[in-house]
Amino acid sequence: MPFKWFGKISFVPYTRVTDFADHLKDGKLMGSKCCDCGQVTFPPRADCLGCMSSEFDWIEYSGEAVLNTYTIIHAAPTGFDDIVPYMLGIVDLPEGGRLMGWMGDVAPEEIEIGMKLKVVPRIFDEIPEIKVHYTLEKA
Repeated sequence: MPFKWFGKISFVPYTRVTDFADHLKDGKLMGSKCCDCGQVTFPPRADCLGCMSSEFDWIEYSGEAVLNTYTIIHAAPTGFDDIVPYMLGIVDLPEGGRLMGWMGDVAPEEIEIGMKLKVVPRIFDEIPEIKVHYTLEKA
């Protein structure tokens, strides 16, 4: 089953970037690099935004990140309402691309736009279905 490590989060029956979840499970943050024009993207894409080529290589990202914006969720969608409040951040990655993730060990009063963070791949196994995700932690 594609994206099995994402549990119920992904309902996609097939994708060429299925290995993304497997890499996260193994602790690696991966993006894609177009074999034709060299464009690097995160999250990984099966088709290049620049030239529409479907040939790509996996590249490992450093996990370094800079906070672009964040939010504190108080009224969550169904399925997340039992964990409010929680914080989400959007970070810029130096290799290219943006990522949204759970704020990990950063307290609300410590948050500063532009602060350096680290993207940490995790396995959330406190529930029956194993899911991979990442958190944004202090650098």
